[in-house]
Amino acid sequence: MAQAHSVYPAQPVLAGRRVRIRPGRPGGAERLRAILAEPSVSRWWGAAGPAERESRTDCAATTRGFLLVVEADGEVAGGIQYSEEDDPMYRHAGIDIYLGTRFQGRGAGTEAVALLARYLFEERGHHRITIDPAAHNERAIRSYAKAGFRPVGVMFASTSADPTGQFHDGLLMDLLREELAAELTVPGQCAWLP
Repeated sequence: MAQAHSVYPAQPVLAGRRVRIRPGRPGGAERLRAILAEPSVSRWWGAAGPAERESRTDCAATTRGFLLVVEADGEVAGGIQYSEEDDPMYRHAGIDIYLGTRFQGRGAGTEAVALLARYLFEERGHHRITIDPAAHNERAIRSYAKAGFRPVGVMFASTSADPTGQFHDGLLMDLLREELAAELTVPGQCAWLP
C-alpha cells in the first residue's frame, strides 16, 4: 500500500482539453459530499458515515494521500487523489477518482486520470502508477485502460463498499511512464498552471 508522501508539493492546477484538476476551495467540500452520496458513486465508494465522507472530501494532504477537485465543463465533477510511496525500492504513486453521475461515460475520468498520471511522471518523478478499481467495475476498468493502465492481478476480498460489509475483489492495474496514452496528454494541450 502506498503511503502518503512526506512533503507534498504546492497544490497543482492541471488543465487538459475538457478537464481541469485544481485544489479545493473553502466551502467546496459540500459539493464533493453530494457527489459521494449519488448511487452511481456510493455503489463503488460506499455509503460512508460523516467522518469517512469528511476524509474523502478534505482537499488537503492526509496520511491517505492528496485530494484534488476535478472540473468538467466548468463545473465540479468529482475528486481525484494521489498517494506516493517514498521508499526508493518501491517508489510509485497511486490514484483514486470519483465522478458524479452526469460526468460518467463522457471521457472526463479517462482524461483526469491521464492528466494526473502525466503530472506524477513528469513533475514528481515516478516511473509507475497504480489504480485499483473493484474487479466488477467494468466502466472504470475500460476508462483506465484507455489511459494506458493494464491489469496486474486480482486482489481477492480487498474492498467493502457493500452496505452489508461483504468484501469484494479489486483489480490492481498499473501504468509505466512509457505506456501513458500519448493522445490523451499531447504537449501543449496539458498545462501545469501556477
